[in-house]
Amino acid sequence: MPPDAINALAQYTVSGLTTGSVYALLALGYSLIFNATGIVNFTQGDFLSLGGLVLYSLLVGQGLPIVAAFPATIAIVALAGALVERVCLRPARSRQMIILIFITMAASTLMRGLMKQGWGKLPLALPPLSPDVPFRLLGAVLTPQNLWVMGMTLCGIAALAWFFRATVTGKAMRAAAADPRTARLMGVEVERLTTLSFAFAGALGALGGMLITPITSLSYDIGLMLGLKGFAAAVLGGYGSFAGAVAGGVLLGLFESYGAGYVTSAYRDVLVFGLLILVLFVRPQGLFGATGRRA
Repeated sequence: MPPDAINALAQYTVSGLTTGSVYALLALGYSLIFNATGIVNFTQGDFLSLGGLVLYSLLVGQGLPIVAAFPATIAIVALAGALVERVCLRPARSRQMIILIFITMAASTLMRGLMKQGWGKLPLALPPLSPDVPFRLLGAVLTPQNLWVMGMTLCGIAALAWFFRATVTGKAMRAAAADPRTARLMGVEVERLTTLSFAFAGALGALGGMLITPITSLSYDIGLMLGLKGFAAAVLGGYGSFAGAVAGGVLLGLFESYGAGYVTSAYRDVLVFGLLILVLFVRPQGLFGATGRRA
């Protein structure tokens, strides 16, 4: 391949891995809620928007250093995730899945309205997490923010995997997801763990928002399309599968980047959702999902 073609491929790969990392975080949030409740949580993308906006307020408005603002933002948005479950879903009289899904859609609309009132409609600029000095690696031009996105995503995934496999609470959450009725009989507080699942989903969304918005832009509705693509990544990998969520996010990010670079950027969203439909025609359970069970 000519050097220019190799450099272009490397650049598209870096871009795809960067956006794919954020899709993976969102897909993990969707999978967490699905395993805990069996529903689709359409507020997941709004957690991403809220994470970026809260970090902006803490950094720019309050003047906090990044080492303090970063964990504070995750805690605030995790609390918002828990409130969605406690205030919007738990009081619902109906336990029908379709009703609960519509409640999350209404909560998503409400969250966007509150964020628009609180931060306005104009785009904001979130500073990068470290000095933004580009450098070249294997033919691709990277910024430190690209490395932050990929590195922090890997750390978040590793921390989540450790939590579910090595802690009592994590094992209880897995048991409640596999069989809530039996878990209750064994003394597991399923409702408390459901709230914790929403808090974790909020934290994952906040992490994605804090990492990606310095590269793209920041507004109250930026999470709408990103949330849909995170949902597409979760379905592509196998809805409810944590490994599938990560793989689906990375694959979707790479496909979107290659499609925009080699075909056209005008139809990148069409290409992404077209791929999803094509895969589901062939394998309805997703690339890495197992038929008839939650991962």
